[in-house]
Parts: sequence; C-alpha cells; structure tokens
Amino acid sequence: MKPKIGLALGSGSARGWAHIGVLRALQEAGITPDILCGCSIGALVGAAYADGDLDQLEHWATGLAWQDVVGLLDVGLAGGLIKGDKLMAFFERHFVDKDFSALPLPFACVATDLANGQEIWLREGSVAAAVHASMAMPGLLAPVKRDGRLLVDGGLVNPVPVSLCRALGADIVIAVDLGSDIVGRSLKQAARAAGSGGPGWTRGWTSMLLTSLGLKNNHDQPSLATVLSTSINIMQTRIARSRLAGDPADVLIAPRLAHLGLMDYHRAAEAIAEGSAAVKRLLPAIEFALQP
Repeated sequence: MKPKIGLALGSGSARGWAHIGVLRALQEAGITPDILCGCSIGALVGAAYADGDLDQLEHWATGLAWQDVVGLLDVGLAGGLIKGDKLMAFFERHFVDKDFSALPLPFACVATDLANGQEIWLREGSVAAAVHASMAMPGLLAPVKRDGRLLVDGGLVNPVPVSLCRALGADIVIAVDLGSDIVGRSLKQAARAAGSGGPGWTRGWTSMLLTSLGLKNNHDQPSLATVLSTSINIMQTRIARSRLAGDPADVLIAPRLAHLGLMDYHRAAEAIAEGSAAVKRLLPAIEFALQP
C-alpha cells in the first residue's frame, strides 16, 4: 500500500513564501502530499494549497510592492503593534474563507493558548480564522479569540508541525524549516547598515512602523521591531530544533533565507526561488525516503 505523505510547513513570516517554491518543486518531481500541516505563514500557504488556491496566492505574493505591505498593516497598541484585521480580511476575501471539512486535502494548523501555553491543533470550523490564530505573532500581531481561548502564533510551541502530520496519519513526513540559518542575521544586517553610513537601525518597514506609532529611535540601538523580530527568530529556532530532535521528519528541507527580513513580504520571488532550489538539492534524499 502506498504510504501517506505528510508535509509540515514551518513558521517564518515573509520567508514563508519559500513554501510556494517547495510545493512547486515537489509537484514537478511528481510528489503530492496526502496530508498538509502548517504553522504561522506555513498555515497560510498550506491552506491555500489545500484549497487549490496556490496559483492565485503566488500571483498575488509576487506582485506585492513594499507599499502594498505597509498598506495592509493596521497599527495598534492593544495586544500587538499590528492588529492584523486588514491583512486577514484580505486573505478571507481572496483565499481560504471556508470550513475545514470543505477542503479537498486534509489540512490542520497549530496555534498556542496564551493563557496556559498549550499547543492547540486547529482542524475544525473556519480555515481563515484558524490561519489568523496560527499567525498571531506575539508582540506584533494581536491575539485571536477562538472558542473561549486567546490564541497566538503556533511557533511558540511547534514551529515545524511534524507531530501534527503524524497524528493525522502520515507515514512519511517531509518538513520545511525556515529558520535554520537566521539567528542573529537581522541584527547583524542592521548593524552593518548603520556602520556603513546607511539609515541605521531603523530601515524599511521598521522605520515606517515606528514613525506611525510616534516612537523615536536611537540610531545607536536596534529598533523595537528589530529586537522583537530577532528575539522571535532565536526563540522559534531553538524550539524547532528541540521539537525536531524529539520527533524528526523523514526529510528536512531547509531553504537558505537569512537575507530576508521578518516583513519582507514584497520579496516573494526570491523566497519562492530558494524554496524550489532547496527541494532540488535534496531531491535524491526525498525520493529515497519515499521508496516502498
């Protein structure tokens, strides 16, 4: 009997567009997942794929300019720097506003209960609401109320949800880890910009976000957003390593994405290309793992 293939798409904010390239390259190799699980941005891409909307998502993502990204940010200080309502309303209108039971492919995603730190597996009800909860990065996006709980980003507990794939019946799990090479890189890049006479610690979307909040920044120190994003990178990378050590994937795909920042959603083409390249580098190992 043909083994069931599970695909676990990890968290990683804008780097998550690499998941599109991973899915494309697997398709080209004739490899189709039977079960799909995601965390944070992996939940978004996974939901779009499970619903047959990957082409539409890729078209939209590759057409984003940085002005479009800024336009989707609704700044607020209650629960997070970004409320996320505008962003998720857009996704609900254009991609995955349906019930889990209506998806052609089995799909689930991970969130975290803010009250007790419990890992929450989301498999029922509104797909869009579940993806919103899975993406609610602490400090940046406001928590999401669901079934009497306050839910935040699943990356706090299970950034690469291999265990969820296995729980749904996957015999072989291919996992995508977006954080294998990123710890410290955003901080170093900002420091180099400051030292080279560039605009200092506050660059790009970070500068605009701070300006909109009316917060001044000391150019000798990293910005609030840089500290948050670097801290989140460290935390999720350590958690992912620990979880993967205890429940390893059969194949681990690790795109090289350290050059992309937390909110570089306008650089989708670069991320997608690297996701595809990462699969091609590992294709012999993937094919070997899938042998009966």
